[in-house]
Amino acid sequence: MQRASRLKRELQMLSTEPPPGITCWQTEDRIDDLRAQIVGGTGTPYEGGLFSLEIKIPERYPFEPPKMRFLTPIYHPNIDNSGRICHDALKLPPKGAWKPSLNISTVLTSIQLLMAEPNPDDPLMADISSEFKYNKQLFTEKAKKWTEEHAIQKNLGVVQGNKENTPDPKVSSRKREAFSAMQEAEEPAKKTCA
Repeated sequence: MQRASRLKRELQMLSTEPPPGITCWQTEDRIDDLRAQIVGGTGTPYEGGLFSLEIKIPERYPFEPPKMRFLTPIYHPNIDNSGRICHDALKLPPKGAWKPSLNISTVLTSIQLLMAEPNPDDPLMADISSEFKYNKQLFTEKAKKWTEEHAIQKNLGVVQGNKENTPDPKVSSRKREAFSAMQEAEEPAKKTCA
């Protein structure tokens, strides 16, 4: 009961006062299955991109963090090919920083910040992390290329909040699977997020 009333309040807040560059909504009538979109930040390799995320709300929310993953492929040291995100706010203590006072809006804002300022010292993708640390120009070029290929909307008439223009998760999933299959030949070294 607490989860449902809390989520209702959070979704209301997200629709009336969304953080800049972030939208979030529930899929159909399921309050525990949400979608979000984050606009790539100005001056970052993700500028101009619209990145979709899937958010699953656990039964014990807010005492357990939401499970979030990117549906849009993104070239980032803290996000792997499956879209999983290495971020303290998505993990319980002692390894993580989740606490019930956090909410979906604050977590999405911190993921938006992580996109702008990657944390190469706690990577999910070790090779991208070393590229970010030691060859930033190459990292930036690749991240921009991925953004152009996967995150820039083909139709520029996207109206925020218009469900007709939101990406179909099945299509995004198929794109991700095709992309992952393409990448398997040159599978990057992965490190599990500690």
